[in-house]
Amino acid sequence: MSIFKGSGVALVTPMKENGEINYDSLERLIEDQIKNGTDALVVVGTSGEAPTLDDPEHLEAIRFSAEVTKGRIPVVAGTGSNNTAHAVMMSEEAEKLGADGLLLVTPYYNKATQDGLYQHYRTIASATKLPCIVYNVPSRTGTNILPETMARLIKDQPNIAGIKEATGNISQVAKLASLVDGKIDIYSGNDDQIVPLCSLGGSGVISVLANVAPRQTHDLVMHCLEGRYEEAKKLQLKALPLIEQLFIEVNPIPVKAALNMQGFDVGSPRLPLTELTDAHKESLRRAMIEFGCL
Repeated sequence: MSIFKGSGVALVTPMKENGEINYDSLERLIEDQIKNGTDALVVVGTSGEAPTLDDPEHLEAIRFSAEVTKGRIPVVAGTGSNNTAHAVMMSEEAEKLGADGLLLVTPYYNKATQDGLYQHYRTIASATKLPCIVYNVPSRTGTNILPETMARLIKDQPNIAGIKEATGNISQVAKLASLVDGKIDIYSGNDDQIVPLCSLGGSGVISVLANVAPRQTHDLVMHCLEGRYEEAKKLQLKALPLIEQLFIEVNPIPVKAALNMQGFDVGSPRLPLTELTDAHKESLRRAMIEFGCL
């Protein structure tokens, strides 16, 4: 049930000055991503400020993204929660609204056991026909879904189609790849680890970098998937200074600043996130110029 292979952009949610979602800017972002070769849109996830969207906003952003995209590339909707019942409801609604797949973050704060994670994901995935991507990001959630748990899940739940691996632990990725044996897609959740993850059999990236450099991110992944690792290595290393700046403050603070510099009018993050500091704006601008995306 593979959803995509390549570069999936972890798309930001543009905001107006009054804090409402800016749908004109969102449409412009989607069209630019498709034009520049992005292979999938991942909407209303971490980069899309899902924690500060209420349910009607969250679902409308999914519906709008699917409507604008018109099936040209897959739309993967972030519908995860630390409340299993809420994640089920959001996932069912996202399916009705035209999403092609779901991104489901590991439960945060309440920190489930491995068996709890297994039951959480089976319950959500059983409620939908859509392929599901597990999002493993312990730095944000305090919870790490282990390779053995993923192997158990994919054996018992056929629409668990992939995992966004953002542990930063390549040894864990290697063990995961060994246990799942190509039965699911493994996506890098870290832009600075696309090449090493793909070298272990990964299928691509769900990327913050792709917001501001969609063509380069797509090309980097394609180099990997088509076996051109020397070219991939050069592009990966060239991108590192920009990637570092895109995480100089918590995501999506820097990437929204970067998109505003590019003229996309995505506005400010919602509180408790704040504007990028002036000093960091200057270092970000320099990195964008050096990488050729400004």
